[in-house]
Formats: sequence, C-alpha cells, structure tokens
Amino acid sequence: MELAPLIEKKRERLAELDVLIGSNDLFADPVKARKIMREHARLKEITDASDEMKKLRGQLRENQELAEGSDPEMAELASAEIPVIETRLAELEDTIQFALLPPDESEERNAIMEIRAGTGGDEAALFAADLYRMYQRYAEEHGLKIEPVDSNASGLGGFKEVVFKVSGDAVFRRLRYESGVHRVQRVPATEAQGRIHTSTATVAVLPEAQEVDIELRPQDLRIEVCRSGGPGGQGVNTTDSAVQILHIPTGKIVRCQDGRSQQKNKAAALEILRTRLLEDKRNEEEAKYSAHRRSLIGRAGREEKIRTYNYPQNRVTDHRIGLTLYNLDRFVEGDLEEMMSALQQHDMEDRLAEAGLV
Repeated sequence: MELAPLIEKKRERLAELDVLIGSNDLFADPVKARKIMREHARLKEITDASDEMKKLRGQLRENQELAEGSDPEMAELASAEIPVIETRLAELEDTIQFALLPPDESEERNAIMEIRAGTGGDEAALFAADLYRMYQRYAEEHGLKIEPVDSNASGLGGFKEVVFKVSGDAVFRRLRYESGVHRVQRVPATEAQGRIHTSTATVAVLPEAQEVDIELRPQDLRIEVCRSGGPGGQGVNTTDSAVQILHIPTGKIVRCQDGRSQQKNKAAALEILRTRLLEDKRNEEEAKYSAHRRSLIGRAGREEKIRTYNYPQNRVTDHRIGLTLYNLDRFVEGDLEEMMSALQQHDMEDRLAEAGLV
C-alpha cells in the first residue's frame, strides 16, 4: 500500500489539531482535551518520522553516488554509512506503519489484573503468588503503581485468588498479552522425593472501565457490607469494611476487602464490576472481529495455555509466538521486557497485515 496519501491526510488533521490546541477553551472539557492531545502526539510522531525518512533517503542517494565515485577515501566513508542509514529507514517505516493503525483507546488505560490458582493444589496457589510478585517487581522497575483490591490466601503463603489494579503510563498496552493460562514445571517445596510437578494459574488483564463506558443503575445493584477476613491486621479484621456487590441483571458478584475504609472498598468494587461488564461487552464485539486475529494473540483467552515456566532448565516459553528465553531466574524477578516487546511486535505485524499496510 502507498503510504504517502495516508501521511498527507494525517498532516491535514495535525494542522486542524494545532488550531484546536491553540484555542483558549481547550481544557474546558478535560476528557476531550486529553483525547485531542493524544491524537496530536500520535500524528506528530507520523509526520516527524516521515520528514526524517525523506531527509535520509536523500542522504542515502548521495552516499550511494559517493560510494561509486573516484575518491577511494570518500567512497569508503560513504559505504560505511549506507547500512546505518538503511537500518534507520527500516525503523522509521515500521514506526509510521504502526502509528497509522487505528488506535485502540483502551491501550492507554490502567489495568485490572486477576490471578487465580489452577490445577495443582497448594503448588498452584504458590505459583499464583509467584506471578503476583513477578508483576509487582515489573511495576516497581517501570514506575507503575499496584493497588490490591481483593485476595483469598491459601496455606504456605500462596493465593487461591488475588485481584489488583495497575496504574501508570499505557498500562493495558504493556500487560494485555499476559492474559491466559500460565504453566509451571518445577519441584514443589512440598515434594519430598524431588519429582517435577506441573501446575497452572490463570491471569486475566482487563482495561479499567470508566463511568461513561458502563452505567450502573442503583436498582440493579445489591450492596452488602460485612467483616473483613484473612490477613490485614487488627484494624481490618474488627471493622465491617468488606463490601460485596451483586449485579442483579448478570449475577456477577464482586467483593473488596483489602482496604480499611468501607467507602474505598465500595468504590473499588464498583470499579471492578464496571471493568468486568466492559470485558463482556468487548468479548461480544471481539466475536464479530477477525477469526484469524483471534487465533493469534489478540484475545489471549483465559482458557489458552500461553506460557510455560520450566525451572529445571531455567526456561520460559511463550507458546503463541514460539519464543523461548533461558533467563527464567530474571524473568520471575520482573524482567519481562524482551518477552513483552516480542509479543507486541508480533501483534502489530498481524494488525498491519489485516489493515493492508504491508
């Protein structure tokens, strides 16, 4: 596909946004202002990359001419620069193609993450706790904030279930590919004979819903308060701070008990409920979307085994893209960047193909 006409349209739209940004009443509507600023930044990235590409193409032609010239010293210098220029041109082309894709507004949102122990009993619960710690480490390394929402602890320090919110810059874009079944192969701490066991945990990553996405009518909600249970200290256990909300039309139940304040727990529970209802809505829309794309990594449903953590071989394998890394010791300490970048690149390439941009 010829990209020049598309880029020119983006330039025209960028000029329109420049006028809007220069107006005095831009921030009268903060939500609209943020949307305009995000679109402006995305279009500016396209036009800047296009301008740099045009300049480099001219430089490449000059170097190719000099490389074929009669001056040996100049020819050598020009030849040495050609691969560098070609590499940068390829990077810019990728940048432009990706930026031309229709934006997914949910990518800029915070995320609600839910980790649940799967098959494997106590070992599965311990693995769920290990995954929670892994994402905590990742968040610390990248300046993200984790807020616990609800948890159900098991024996030996594991979790049957843990729910938490991750806030920061473009969180859902970073973490969306973590949804699915995670499998661990290792010798459990409870194994006396040194045998390797296989256990699983499921991870769900949902874009945080906003009030404008899902309307919760008071008549559709049954809200109950009760005494918190489990770990959390004397203050939590002696106050009626836990909140449970039933969404009557769907039968969904959300419970939040990790905060001492009943009001904060209620707000968090409503937020989780909106997020789960929004996910149902997204799933309905996804069912109408490309079957080919769903078969890759766009959905990463909870029923799919997406990754294996093999401790004896210090190996982590993502089955969706066939990538194996031998750095499991660092991976479980939050060093996820290489895997996440590969997953995002794979997804972007598929989206480009579907959009006819490659």
